[in-house]
Amino acid sequence: MFENVDLMTAIITPFNENDEIDYVALKKLTNHLLETGSRGFVIGGTTGETPTLTHDEKLELYKNFAVIVNKRVPVIAGTGSNNTKETINFTKEVEKIDGIDSALVVVPYYNKPNQRCMKAHFKSVADNTNIPIVIYNIPGRTGVSMDKETIAELSQEPSVVGVKQCNPIEDIEYLVDHTDQNFAIYTGEDAQTMYAKSAGANGVISVASHIYGNEMRHLLDALEQGQVSVAAKLQRFLTPRMNALFMYPSPSPVKAVLNAQGFAVGGCRLPILSLNNLEKQTLAKALKLDENALMHKLSLELGD
Repeated sequence: MFENVDLMTAIITPFNENDEIDYVALKKLTNHLLETGSRGFVIGGTTGETPTLTHDEKLELYKNFAVIVNKRVPVIAGTGSNNTKETINFTKEVEKIDGIDSALVVVPYYNKPNQRCMKAHFKSVADNTNIPIVIYNIPGRTGVSMDKETIAELSQEPSVVGVKQCNPIEDIEYLVDHTDQNFAIYTGEDAQTMYAKSAGANGVISVASHIYGNEMRHLLDALEQGQVSVAAKLQRFLTPRMNALFMYPSPSPVKAVLNAQGFAVGGCRLPILSLNNLEKQTLAKALKLDENALMHKLSLELGD
């Protein structure tokens, strides 16, 4: 399923002026991302502001996105929550959507399960659904971390096919050595792109690819061709810019840049606010845009 899929974009959810999902903007952005090097998508992840979407909005979003992508690349849809029964029920609904290839199931948040509880949660989801599952391990948002040994054990479940791992690179190295070669390993940390791929991971599930897709595509292609110095130079260019895209609550920085580039993806839903003028200016400087580019790229208007 994920063969040769090294760059996946965790795509944002565009909203119109009425705070409704904007499918025209989503289609335009999706095609742009495919043209700039993305080889797969996560829809309904953190970057997609899933916690602010209703059940019905998520289903509608996934159905429409599957039509937009039209099976050109793999699509992973977020179905996880901190309620095992609810996760199973929603995953069952999503697995019926033609064009959704797998479900992204987050490590349960807020409840603070231990490793034994995490195993039971994922095995229960796996046993009661019929779609491949990708584990989403993101301790900074869930409050708990799935141990690398737990991931390796769960990888033996036939329907658990991969992981999006937001932990130190050493964990990815361990997983490469302790999981089957068909188990997909992705870093969820943009700045780890080169290092994760070099360590044997499949690649990255990225936010920065919204803005720097061409550069990331070039980096990964350079690695594939053995041009390590080229890849390293691109990673050094990208790392501070990747980090800058998280200097304010995500996805407000990436949406600000996309809006400035003409993609009209709208603002964020509360509790995330869109960037104000000062924040846009600070972001532009962090992205190393000059003053003219700042005004053009981030469209600063008086009274914004």
